[in-house]
Amino acid sequence: QVQLVESGGGLVQPGGSLRLSCAASGSIFRINAMDWYRQAPGKKRELVAASTSDGNTNYADFVKGRFTISRDNAKNTVYLQMNSLKPEDTAVYYCNVDARTYVSGFRDYWGQGTQVTVSS
Repeated sequence: QVQLVESGGGLVQPGGSLRLSCAASGSIFRINAMDWYRQAPGKKRELVAASTSDGNTNYADFVKGRFTISRDNAKNTVYLQMNSLKPEDTAVYYCNVDARTYVSGFRDYWGQGTQVTVSS
């Protein structure tokens, strides 16, 4: 199986910045997509940013120009740099990884989530 460990969340004032990290470990053969989702109370989980192993990225409209997704394939780690944070960015942020192990095909794996709170 694949385990995901997320870090970097916390409390920040509006306009501030945070950098989230998600490190994948386990019997990993290959990782394709590494994405970030978020879920605010009472709302559905939504895609924030997506990345592929060859460097392609995509962003939700509500974070374009503010957030940047990047990854270190050698470390099986994906990052989300969040700038100009707004109160509406408050949510639990989840890492999602599309990966295959040495004994299974591709499937999605989810991190436990890290809380991001933007408040003055």
